[in-house]
Amino acid sequence: MRYSPVSRFRGTFLGAFLGGSLAPAGIQSQNYPDLGRMAILGTESLISLGRLDLDDWIARQQQESLHLAAADDISIKIIIATLPVALFFHENPIKLRQNLLRVLKIWEDDPVVRDGTLAVAYAIALALTEKLNPLTLIPQTIAFLGETPTSIPKKLLKVQNLLEQGTGLSKAQAEFAREEKLSNTIAMAFYCFLSTLEDFRLAVLRATHDGNSTFVRQATGAITGALSGAYNGIGSIPVNWQVSLLQSNSPVWGLTSFSQMLELTDAFVAVWSGVYDIALNPKELTDKGCDMALLSVYAAPRVIRSR
Repeated sequence: MRYSPVSRFRGTFLGAFLGGSLAPAGIQSQNYPDLGRMAILGTESLISLGRLDLDDWIARQQQESLHLAAADDISIKIIIATLPVALFFHENPIKLRQNLLRVLKIWEDDPVVRDGTLAVAYAIALALTEKLNPLTLIPQTIAFLGETPTSIPKKLLKVQNLLEQGTGLSKAQAEFAREEKLSNTIAMAFYCFLSTLEDFRLAVLRATHDGNSTFVRQATGAITGALSGAYNGIGSIPVNWQVSLLQSNSPVWGLTSFSQMLELTDAFVAVWSGVYDIALNPKELTDKGCDMALLSVYAAPRVIRSR
């Protein structure tokens, strides 16, 4: 495996945060601080229950009284909110699609949001399973979407044509900047990701360069960062950017700090992988007469596998 699941999970979350926070002057962690708050709540739910529970997701959001303002604001937040589902079910395309569609029912029933969510999640799933081929990603993604009345498949095909022609950033931006639509944001994010596949820094800088508005830059940056972070892992994210977040000790998507985001991601990976955290449930074992100090787990070689 090229990169560990921990590295890719961390890369996805941190990539989305940095991509949505990056401005020409540097990292601005206070910009749209709640952009990924719903993703954090969803992650905490999956960690707590070990499964997808829509009622728990809804209860957590209602408890924090999260408000979604403009239509575009809703769309990008929903896509970022589904990142935990994309990561948790990335191994199985059928379960991935089923659970994404279940989660989307929490919010508005918008076909464009649905297709955008499925496209981003599927690309992340391919990256995590190391099956992402830049030459076939877009056709595979369109096949995953299936028949749809939205323009996203057509926009993605246009991205593929631009990449094949070696079209530069400014021309690509001009192609997708005529209207501030979610479909254009998705297309531009795929372009920035695929045109700089191995370079996280360059991908998000290109995604946040120029654009019609600050929100469009942040939305494109967040999706590009998630895609590139999943593909390249956290090691691809510039160290000075990570150090800046550590030193600033600023809130991250409602969490107290960058360190807390990393801890949450590690706990998420543990739950996904099936690791049992004894520290979280010590009473369950002691009630059964287990000696915590002597507790061990044994298995024959190659028996323990991922879910």
